[in-house]
Amino acid sequence: MKEFFGMMRRFVLPYKKYVGLSILLNILSAVTNVFSFTLLIPILDILFQTGVNEKVYEYMEWGSASLKDVAVNNFYYYVTLMITEKGPMLTLLVIGVLFAIMTLIKTSCYFASSAVMIPLRTGVVHDIRVMLYKKIMGLPLAFFSQERKGDIIARMSGDVGEVENSITSSLDLLLKNPILIMFYFSTLLLTSWELTLFTILVLPGMGWIMGRVGKRLKRRSLEAQEKWSNVMSQLDESLGGLRIIKAFIAEEQMVNRFTSSSKGVRDAITKVSTRQAMAHPMSEFLGTVLIVFVLWFGGFLILNESSRIDAPTFIFYMVILYSIINPLKEFSKVGYNIPKGLASLERIDKIMSAKNPITEPANPVEIKTLVDKIELKNVSFSYGTREVLHDINLEIPKGKTIALVGQSGSGKSTLVDLIPRYHDVQQGEVLINGTNIKNFRVRDLRAIIGNVNQEAILFNDTFFNNIAFGCEGATMEQVIEAAKIANAHDFIMATENGYETNIGDRGGRLSGGQRQRVSIARAILKNPPVLILDEATSALDTESERLVQEALERLMKTRTTVAIAHRLSTIKHADEICVLHEGKIVERGKHEELLAKDGYYKKLNDMQSLT
Repeated sequence: MKEFFGMMRRFVLPYKKYVGLSILLNILSAVTNVFSFTLLIPILDILFQTGVNEKVYEYMEWGSASLKDVAVNNFYYYVTLMITEKGPMLTLLVIGVLFAIMTLIKTSCYFASSAVMIPLRTGVVHDIRVMLYKKIMGLPLAFFSQERKGDIIARMSGDVGEVENSITSSLDLLLKNPILIMFYFSTLLLTSWELTLFTILVLPGMGWIMGRVGKRLKRRSLEAQEKWSNVMSQLDESLGGLRIIKAFIAEEQMVNRFTSSSKGVRDAITKVSTRQAMAHPMSEFLGTVLIVFVLWFGGFLILNESSRIDAPTFIFYMVILYSIINPLKEFSKVGYNIPKGLASLERIDKIMSAKNPITEPANPVEIKTLVDKIELKNVSFSYGTREVLHDINLEIPKGKTIALVGQSGSGKSTLVDLIPRYHDVQQGEVLINGTNIKNFRVRDLRAIIGNVNQEAILFNDTFFNNIAFGCEGATMEQVIEAAKIANAHDFIMATENGYETNIGDRGGRLSGGQRQRVSIARAILKNPPVLILDEATSALDTESERLVQEALERLMKTRTTVAIAHRLSTIKHADEICVLHEGKIVERGKHEELLAKDGYYKKLNDMQSLT
């Protein structure tokens, strides 16, 4: 339960006013419930004529005896007085109406105590979901290379939903039932301490049985949620790779794979649900056994005339005892639900507790633009034990275009990812304007850098919102101007709603060249002094490449550019070309100089010429 109370401190504390109001209403509900059942005793006395008419009661001053004795005596005093003056039938009606009024107050308080907890329940789940999303947005790219996207989606949906269903729904019961149990138990103790002592001796054994049944729920639930994450991951992979699945006629293979995973989820959930379904019938049976034991013991005392309570009071005792069973059953339900939810909370906490190595400086240096140059000094970087970059030294002067070429896996993309701090170097340093980039706020650093990637990452939104993404307050005129520079305006205006047309999931309604030009328009609108181009034209046909290249050339004017290129024709006019091989810069210079060296660059150029 340590995790549960930790969650209470983190998420429930902001809603403490709802908790306080719920406790107050639950106390009022318990008090009125006890008093309403107390009215059963005179009703039974009147109905069965067990002696209330014959007994003579005198009014007692408050404080002249114990509170219980004075309250009981005076209550019977007024009942006998009413019987004498108004008759038993009218007295019975008055007591019955009073019983109904007390029950109305009790049920109203019971409903209100649950209603005030609804904002807490929905609020806690909302807070968890937003906090989890915020954490995901703040984690470095390296984290997502180790986690499956489907698993993260499962934690955002299935696990958060399980926390809502299992834990927050139990908060109401967790507040309500201890109050009811405390008041009912106090009433039992005041009514007959002998019977209550007997009840206390029987209860621990029943609680032990219930505990044994629910002990393995958390482990079973954790297993079920992990299998559900696997199913979500497979679904995400299938949707992303649908074209390949169909091309290789692998639909049946994927269906079989998914069916197998789904069957694992079904089996795990079946075990959890079966164990959870045992809670109600088992608690019902154990409650009945408890009633039987107490009924036997109470009957034994009364029949042997060794009890200090009469028959109507014993019936009242049994009613209260039966009333305490329901809160105990609900409490046992909480004992089942919370471990189930804690398994999901544990999976959520794996993301929430993930460390972000990209830390903000304590005293950040201000940066607004590139004044001098970007410099990588003795930079080395590894993914785990695999070294990707080794002792890189590179200067990128302001206003110049530096191109990076080399075979796949040579470290080009990793190198440019170090500049906006998507990763931090393990050795060496990256400097901008002579200052280590770790001394800048991450937000300020990335604000001066624009990206155009090989895969144009767009959102299921309008052209306007995709181009204006990250530029709050951008006007339609500014967006149109950026689109014109990026050669995108004409095809945008040819769509049904122009800039308000939705481009579909990941820009699925557009061609590759169109997606790339929208991506370039977004970078133009941001107007960054530093531009990173990661193979921006490598996946395009000749016509699209020409249009995109024109847009890129307009974008690169007056900007400092780092360009990764596979097609050497696109970077012939770069101020410097760096050739990477196995994580090292093995050649550098202009296009003609590198051809004259007859080294790696010449080989790359010759292979593309042959192609």
